[in-house]
Amino acid sequence: MSAAAADVPEKTPLEERLISLIKANGPISIADFMSDALGHPHEGYYMTGAPIGADGDFTTAPEVSQIFGELIGLWLVQSWIDMGEPAQFNLVELGPGRGVLMADILRAARVRPGFIKAADLWLVETSGRLRHEQQQRLKAVGAKPLWADEFGDVPEAPHLIVANELFDCLPIQQFERLKSSWRERLVGVSEDGASLAFTHAKTPPLPEIILPPAEQTEEGAIFEICAPGETLAGEIAVSLVEHGGRALILDYGHLSSGLGDTLQAVRRHKYWPVLASPGKADITAHVDFEALARAAIAAGAAAWGPLQQGVFLERLGLSARLEKLCEGKSAMEAETLRLGARRISEPEQMGEVFKAMCLSAPGLPPPAGFEAP
Repeated sequence: MSAAAADVPEKTPLEERLISLIKANGPISIADFMSDALGHPHEGYYMTGAPIGADGDFTTAPEVSQIFGELIGLWLVQSWIDMGEPAQFNLVELGPGRGVLMADILRAARVRPGFIKAADLWLVETSGRLRHEQQQRLKAVGAKPLWADEFGDVPEAPHLIVANELFDCLPIQQFERLKSSWRERLVGVSEDGASLAFTHAKTPPLPEIILPPAEQTEEGAIFEICAPGETLAGEIAVSLVEHGGRALILDYGHLSSGLGDTLQAVRRHKYWPVLASPGKADITAHVDFEALARAAIAAGAAAWGPLQQGVFLERLGLSARLEKLCEGKSAMEAETLRLGARRISEPEQMGEVFKAMCLSAPGLPPPAGFEAP
């Protein structure tokens, strides 16, 4: 397929199936659409493609700069020390992509051999294709990971958890303020029945869904809720309270809950119509970090942050590590390292829109990077 052809939406088998389903049963929630588009066992985006990297549809901070994973690795070692250096714990990555982040984490963590010896490595991943790539990459650094389909399948033990760009792809619901009340935004079919199109529920949301007062918002305002994200944050918090540990969440999103339509799709590193060619594009929404913190605190855990990713990485020693890496390198190699570091940390790139948050068992000292400046 040519590059030009790749930019033209094509009807996918999943789209045809969804159109038939909607015609027979009525519109579906955006959450259900995202679940199928991303996770359908046979036609979902993460199940069938190779989404990450220069040849995929998007890239992530670990793919841009090794410094990202190295600093996270050292953060995890310090957290292990803060926990009292348990002789056995679970090192868990949620949504480990191609295994690049974990490979960098483990390389940096070798500064404390006891950490490596104590860690049982668990990767929470549903894609068979990505599991294979993770296995090959981590085998090269001497690691023997275990896999789980979901966080609840990881055995009980103290946890150190990393989730980089995981929460942004969890399914959301959207609610739009129409006239004097809220209505859920749904996925239906176009007037000619040939394609997917946005529509609205005919009745107001259930009372248990907490939305901003309609009279305090303008017509057309959008409010997003990520129930799976809040549930996962709560599950992580319960585990941390019961068994000890910390979780580091890095993702793009907003510091506090608010209005706005952040649902988006990306294909070949370019924005893509959200409902076009489901299964062939990545679909995400900005993370509501305040909602995650509320869920974790309600479960008894402590929540630190969020703070901007660039600030967090600089506090962990990004500049010092960059200069060390550049020693003895050619001018071209050093410039490549500097470009990568700037991309993951500068405000106009990934440094501001991406945030870092730590969920922690109560009673531990402030996590590295989150101390008051």
